[in-house]
Amino acid sequence: MLDDLLELEHQGWRSLCEGTGADFYGRIMTEDAVMVLAHGQVFDRQAVVESLNDAPPWRTYDISEERLVTLGEDHAALVYTGRGYRGVGAPDLVALMSSVYTRQDGSWRLALYQQTPVPMQQ
Repeated sequence: MLDDLLELEHQGWRSLCEGTGADFYGRIMTEDAVMVLAHGQVFDRQAVVESLNDAPPWRTYDISEERLVTLGEDHAALVYTGRGYRGVGAPDLVALMSSVYTRQDGSWRLALYQQTPVPMQQ
């Protein structure tokens, strides 16, 4: 389960780097899914898709310290530290991230995603 969900997170990050995040998250999010973002907003699925249509791409990303919280056979949360880089050098975003997945019709779907910013070390 950890490998499957971690691969979905990588697919999501790669889509954000390639500028195809709106399509990816429009497909993978459940109908009533939400994202709780680091800047203090909560976006439903439609707002996520709309915001990603105009979002600048990430240059690269890093996922570390990942761990799985099993909530049942068809439900789990993936928690990790994510770093997103747009420019060269220090990351533009460092956050603790959690993604709650549910299996629907045999496929994992994203039900809840949350970012908690980690203050930059000077």
